Amino acid sequence: MEHAIIARAPGGPDVLEWAAIDLPAPGAGEVLVRHTAVGLNFIDTYFRSGLYPWPGDTLIPGGEAAGVVEAVGAGVAGLNPGDRVAYTTPNGACATARILPADRLVPLPDAVSDEIAASVMLKGLTAHYLIHSSFAVKAGQTVLVHAAAGGVGLLLGQWLATKGVRAIGTAGGPDKVALALDHGYDTVIDYRAGDFVQTVLDATDGKGVDCVYDSVGRDTWRGSLACLRKRGMFVSFGQSSGTLDEFRISDLASGSFSANRPVLFDYVATAEELRSRAAELFEAIAKGVLTPRIGQRFALRDTAPAHRALEGRQTTGATVLIP
Repeated sequence: MEHAIIARAPGGPDVLEWAAIDLPAPGAGEVLVRHTAVGLNFIDTYFRSGLYPWPGDTLIPGGEAAGVVEAVGAGVAGLNPGDRVAYTTPNGACATARILPADRLVPLPDAVSDEIAASVMLKGLTAHYLIHSSFAVKAGQTVLVHAAAGGVGLLLGQWLATKGVRAIGTAGGPDKVALALDHGYDTVIDYRAGDFVQTVLDATDGKGVDCVYDSVGRDTWRGSLACLRKRGMFVSFGQSSGTLDEFRISDLASGSFSANRPVLFDYVATAEELRSRAAELFEAIAKGVLTPRIGQRFALRDTAPAHRALEGRQTTGATVLIP
């Protein structure tokens, strides 16, 4: 009997329970994967709380995982029992095993461990599309990254530094500031200590930054716009502090700004794009361009306390759940 973390109604972490599930044999084009590690992300809390629509009557959260192929269905080519694989999907990863379409799985190279893969499939691919597609950075530019000590933030700092981009970050508390500085950031601002806007403007001689990558949302978006140079880009890719309910398109007029609200799964919609981005991500890890940091581990059955820690901003780097 397999097990999963299940929520039967939207709510706080207490709605999450450890429950037995039945898995059928994989059908045509499908693969049964036994999980070895599952990643935790803020988007998991959005689904659990009901902020994002549920996929059905019950919810199994979890958007990234790694594991081993246990069985393949008819017509599956290129994957065999025993192969190490990883994936990212909106939900369903918080389980001991699951069945997935073969074209959503990415084979893992030897240089990437299961835990690292589970920690970067969603966060690392997010970092990839943010700086290569959503706002494609160029050497010599300056950007601002909120939540610089988080899972995506630490990857962004390293990747931006290797591209010759000056990265300014915000983080909460001296320990997180120090951690971000160790991961490629030129300047990191403790948002608890004062207004980050003036510090950013001072650091850029009043010019502002070329782009702001903002995953915080309600608490930061106004300041983010105030940090932009003329015709700068505001990339809102999350809302850990709440949604941008008061944002209006006219708010962009103060500096002829642009804005977008990207979602990872639109950037890995095809198997070809998924594998291409994943290959570049894994290459960056293998070459040491990126050193993913797993800040904490929880047992999979302890997903509820893991959600509490994440929402309480008590985590750094990535969090991995171990079946």
